[in-house]
Amino acid sequence: MNDFRPERALVIVAHPDDAEFLCGGTVARLADQGCEIYYLLATSGDKGTKDESLTPQALAAIREREQRAAAATLGVRECFFLGYPDGELEETLELRGQFVRFIRSLQPNVLLTWDGFRNGFNHRDHRVVGRVARDAVFPAAHDPLYHPELRELGLAPHRIDELWLFGADEPDHHVDIEPYLERKVDALLAHESQMRGRTREDLLRLFRERAKDVKRRTGFRFAESFRRIDNRQRPPGQPPGAMTRGRTRRPAAART
Repeated sequence: MNDFRPERALVIVAHPDDAEFLCGGTVARLADQGCEIYYLLATSGDKGTKDESLTPQALAAIREREQRAAAATLGVRECFFLGYPDGELEETLELRGQFVRFIRSLQPNVLLTWDGFRNGFNHRDHRVVGRVARDAVFPAAHDPLYHPELRELGLAPHRIDELWLFGADEPDHHVDIEPYLERKVDALLAHESQMRGRTREDLLRLFRERAKDVKRRTGFRFAESFRRIDNRQRPPGQPPGAMTRGRTRRPAAART
């Protein structure tokens, strides 16, 4: 499993900059390995500011532009925005259907998203996106009778091989991003409206200060961590244990 090299990846997040913070180095690494990567954002971050002079529409335009610049730095092919209001996401059939539409259209091998079941402080939008994305992956994207309106558009069922959940309480898959740390930082800096004056050296220093603890937990000085779920087709009669009750049977922690 450690040599899994996806041909196509889809990253589903709530807001601009979510992906860069949580999996920017992994995205850059996958892109350099030849993986075709797409971003799907539920919102455009239209409330993420302390500047009361900005309207939500103006801020959304700024943040979409920043997100596209950040994604290009990492090697992402394209960003798609669903345009929901920031802070107002709900676990709806409509949102699941939109996620399924992109999964069936893009046909990724791996999907990266939030762990919607993590404990502790967690933005509501992150929880909603993580949970709805999992519902989209299993079983809606690959069971043909879900979302019949998509069949009418010619979008056939598609099974994703693996789901990588970032922000997880108990990650079991760690990706070495040391060769990609500076690209991750450059992508973060593209989100100028969110950086509050922090410089490239400020961010690099922050990662270096955390390096000792990160290596203790992951085996790498600079790493991004995920809970990795196998969603491949199983023999008849074998239960899909990885996709029930929000938990998976964990192997020993994997490192890449």
